[in-house]
This record gives sequence, structure tokens and C-alpha cells, in this order.
Amino acid sequence: MAPERGTEDPSAEIDPAFEAELHADGVTFDGEDATLLRTIDETGSLNAATDRLGRSYSRTHERIDALEAAFGPLVEPERGGSGGGGTELTARTRTLLARFERLRTEFSGVTAVEETVYEGVVVDRDGEIATVQTAAGELGAITPPETEAVQVTIRADTVTLHSQAEAPTSAGTSARNQFAGTVETVDERESVVSVGVDIGAEQPLTALVTQGSAAELGLTAGASVVASFKTTATRATPRQQPEA
Repeated sequence: MAPERGTEDPSAEIDPAFEAELHADGVTFDGEDATLLRTIDETGSLNAATDRLGRSYSRTHERIDALEAAFGPLVEPERGGSGGGGTELTARTRTLLARFERLRTEFSGVTAVEETVYEGVVVDRDGEIATVQTAAGELGAITPPETEAVQVTIRADTVTLHSQAEAPTSAGTSARNQFAGTVETVDERESVVSVGVDIGAEQPLTALVTQGSAAELGLTAGASVVASFKTTATRATPRQQPEA
């Protein structure tokens, strides 16, 4: 859940992509925002920061306003001096940046090694996208041409977990893979939770969510969930056949 403005440290939530993000009140704080705030800190002013980054001052100012509406006060203008006023970061901003970096570091470290691999056979093709029959059922994946026996790799950070009532309605399309399952394991880390979901195969599907999302979904062993991941984020590679 998003924090109330001006209260405790901002909470974090990760989207299943390749970059960590923080969310509050419908506003996303990402790597570009972190870069902007660090540049403001380095240059001492919003104007100098936009010049260095080659961004529009007016749009950057609007972005700061939007972030502050969600996360609370982030910058403090200073008055006076022969060169005019400058800009300083608030204590809240430094907390936000520190949390973002911890989240990104942990996120990168975990997702670099956590993958689920299913063996399968191509049963249909539509250009680069193939339908692969696996022990978990059929799923879509980007697949090399003229390949039949494959192994499909699914990164933990590309999997989104939903309650059964709030699962996306795109199941069965070429855009998204979707499987109903049961939570098998829950491994809590500092900021994220690695969740193993039984979707009918011998190996559980691994997903990466935040502590807040895990609590909101009630992710405990035995809980029913729906796991989804984009076809375009799923890769199939040729599988070596055992020698006779």
C-alpha cells in the first residue's frame, strides 16, 4: 500500500521488469528520477541539473511536483547569494534514494540467478513466437526458427502474481502466459520475497514480489494464486537430445 504523505518511509513495490521501481499514490519512481535527484544534489540546483542532463526545465519541475505529491517533500529551494538560490535534497529524499538503491541491488542480485526452466516441444509457430508444450501446459515464448525440442527460461522478475479474483483477462492470447497455481514456498529477503508456485510441473515457477505485495496477496504456503508473464519476456533455446 502507498504511504501517507509526510509520514513514514516510502514503501516499495517492484514491477516485474528489468528495473526496480518505487510506487506511491499511483506515481512511479524509477531510475531516471533517481538520476535527476542525484544530479540536483551534485550541482546544487534544479536548473543546473536539467542543463547537465539535457532535460526541459519546465517538464522536470512538473515531474518534481508529481513526485512530491506522492512521496512528500523532496527538494528545498535556497534563497540569496550572488548566483541566486540553489536547491537541496530533503532528508526524505535521501531515505528514498537509499531505499531505491537497496531495492535495485537486491533485485538485480536475486533475479540474476533465479530462473525457472521447463523443457518442452514446439507445437505451433507465429513468426518468432512459438507455442511450447511443457509439463506445466502450453506457453508462448520467443523461439529460434527450425527448433522443436527446447528449454524455456522464465526469469523470476518477469512473473507477476495475482489473486484469482484480480487475474488479468488476457489468458490464452499470444501476449501473456497465465497459470493458476498454489504457493509452495515463500522465501523472505530484506525487501523482496521469492515465491515458488506449483503450476503443475515438477519444478515450481519462481516469482519475485515485494514484502508489501506478498502481504497484500496473503502469500503463504497453500495460497491460491494466478501467475502471469509476458510471452515477449520468455525465451526458448534449443534442447540437446540425449545420445542414443
